[in-house]
Amino acid sequence: MLIYSIIMFLAAVLLIIPSVAIYNGKTDLIHSYHQTKVVDRIAYGKAFGKALFVLAAAPLVSGIIGLLGDSDMIALIAVVILIIGLGIGIGCIVAVQNKHNKGIF
Repeated sequence: MLIYSIIMFLAAVLLIIPSVAIYNGKTDLIHSYHQTKVVDRIAYGKAFGKALFVLAAAPLVSGIIGLLGDSDMIALIAVVILIIGLGIGIGCIVAVQNKHNKGIF
């Protein structure tokens, strides 16, 4: 499970880096098509950055759980936490898009 945890930590870092940039106002990292109806780009960037932090937390927590042992039960819990966390993170991004862009697309 050590390799799994390392991969999850790297994935979390790769998601946290753009999260921080977008939260700090660099909304040009988000495709312009998804910002066509956004009025307040600062609030949009902060909300999207927070949602991306939630998405980044899923592999981070899953990787931490993966370090707890090598049993099949630990592996199953780590994967379930990853899937649930990714679902919640994607839901948060969809909610931000609906609120600030008046729809997903």
